[in-house]
Amino acid sequence: MNIGDKIPEILGKDQNGKEIKASDYKGRKIVLYSYPKASTPGCTAEACSLQAHKAELQAAGYEIIGVSKDKEAAQKKFADAQGLDFPLIADTDTTLLQTLGCWGEKVACGRRTIGTLRTTYLVNEEGIIEKIFTPKEIKTKIHAEQILDYIKG
Repeated sequence: MNIGDKIPEILGKDQNGKEIKASDYKGRKIVLYSYPKASTPGCTAEACSLQAHKAELQAAGYEIIGVSKDKEAAQKKFADAQGLDFPLIADTDTTLLQTLGCWGEKVACGRRTIGTLRTTYLVNEEGIIEKIFTPKEIKTKIHAEQILDYIKG
């Protein structure tokens, strides 16, 4: 997906088995971020950065939704262990990740694999993507600050 595209209506089920829809957020903005694997160091740093700045993001009108291919149980364990109180979508069949365009080839330690490309989409009140942070731009430990800096202009 690109800037100007509308995100899908059905986003998937979160760590509590609740179906998450774009229309649930009508009138609110969304930080929709994809991450490779729950409970790994980079993904934990990124999630904790977002959680730590959740109040600031909400003050700017944004809600947070995470997505990875982890199962609901892994997402729940991750959320509970890190005190995350936002939806983590369990996209086990990678439907949403593929639709968003953040599922593909990546290189780690010189090895090519297929997986989740760490990406963040800032979505407006109408479900339209306004900004995309690409894998190379995202600094996991300070990602919330990167988003806030962008929002503040």
